Amino acid sequence: MSHVLKRFLAMESAGGILLIIAALIAMLMANTGLSGMYQEFLDTRIQLRISDLDLDKPLLLWVNDGMMAVFFLLVGLEVKREMVEGALSTREKAMFPALAAIGGMVFPALWFMLLNLGEPANHSGWAIPAATDIAFALGVMALLGKRVPLTLKVFLLALAIIDDLGAIIIIALFYNHGVDFTAMAVGALGIVGLVWLNRARVCNLVPYLLLGWILWVAVLKSGVHATLAGVILGFLIPLYGHRFSPSKQLEHFLHPWCAFVILPLFAFVNAGVSLEGLSLADLTSALPLGVMAGLLLGKPMGIFLVSWLSVRLGYAQLPAGVCFKQIFAVSVLCGIGFTMSIFISSLAFADQAQLANLARLGILMGSTLAAVSGYIMLRQVLPHKEPQRRKVSVHTQLV
Repeated sequence: MSHVLKRFLAMESAGGILLIIAALIAMLMANTGLSGMYQEFLDTRIQLRISDLDLDKPLLLWVNDGMMAVFFLLVGLEVKREMVEGALSTREKAMFPALAAIGGMVFPALWFMLLNLGEPANHSGWAIPAATDIAFALGVMALLGKRVPLTLKVFLLALAIIDDLGAIIIIALFYNHGVDFTAMAVGALGIVGLVWLNRARVCNLVPYLLLGWILWVAVLKSGVHATLAGVILGFLIPLYGHRFSPSKQLEHFLHPWCAFVILPLFAFVNAGVSLEGLSLADLTSALPLGVMAGLLLGKPMGIFLVSWLSVRLGYAQLPAGVCFKQIFAVSVLCGIGFTMSIFISSLAFADQAQLANLARLGILMGSTLAAVSGYIMLRQVLPHKEPQRRKVSVHTQLV
């Protein structure tokens, strides 16, 4: 049994499979006699108090504000690594996926707004379909095994990294709720301390994590979303050290915790959408349709169109061994929004449970259809034999 478990956890698709299972269990509990138990679990109060500092929140918010900050810390570490020595380390490497990612964020938002022009209450959800869930997308791609060219996997990885950066910027600019400048000042001092540690080439992770915790509390209290503290901390932990890389060491430690604990738990507490009281008219209303259209139409349209134009106009080059049919199939796969889309929906409709539920239904339906259709298309256009691979070392694990 333990041998089977180890083999499962070693699979690239394991994280995505756990996300699906967690979401299905949440939907089942929210729509059966277990709904009361499910809601009580979400409402469980957890209090952390140190002198005058009192953090008393339900479990749902500890997951969304606290655990997701750890996930964003991992994102920050991985983005920095790729920018310094990986898929985004040179202009030539970065240009093609960067332009594709921009198209993949703009077009879904346009589709969403087009279908919600007459619904002002829905407009704050414009960014929901702009995000790609890299764990799911890479997991679906992994189902095709060694048929996937390495350069195609690198393209998806780089695109998703830039997509994550875009989502972080969107959250910072558009989803904050009134700024407490005193807390912001404390956070700024925490950043100054982290910069000093980095410049002083301090390689011990303890002072970084202590200042990172202070930064998280300050950002949480400031009104800006607390997950941004994780990204900032990730960028300021040194990538290179005297004997080892503090950044890579922490990334290696956090990856299984994020893939197998934090993200499945996030899916469980956020995907339990109750269908009680929802009619067919609700399910086909502008909000869920806008989210679905953004994921299913906007994502592939934006990524593929901008990719094709960038090559046609000479701004970028198509990766070696990859054709535009494969790029289109991957662009459909990028319509899997799930984790990041659900996260943004929780910010966009924080005080509007009905709208949040409708948005999440759109995410679940759109992401499922994107996963199935993207897999089918990718299977059709990939070579039937394993492609010849050069000996290239590349990190492909990103949650």
